[in-house]
Amino acid sequence: MNRYQNIKTLKRDTVERGNIRFRKTTVYPQISPSLNDIYVITTAGDRYDILAERYYSDTSLWWIIAMANNNTVKDSLYPPVGIQLRIPTDISSILTRFNQLNELR
Repeated sequence: MNRYQNIKTLKRDTVERGNIRFRKTTVYPQISPSLNDIYVITTAGDRYDILAERYYSDTSLWWIIAMANNNTVKDSLYPPVGIQLRIPTDISSILTRFNQLNELR
């Protein structure tokens, strides 16, 4: 899944650089804990994208695990070793909220 597919593309004409295309800022939903969430302890070599592949069968959903664990999307793909991570299980509602937040902008 490409999380940027529904983010609006804007363009601006500038004298120095000509036509510049860019996307609007992406807004991420708050991901509240659920009784169905999975909890794992990280080990050496774990990455958010690998965990997303293991639990969601989609590496592009790594940002859900990162955001659920208070990691901004700008941080590393490597979580610290030995910490407990929450793996949200209600992916469809998270993606729906993500799309709703970004379609309204």
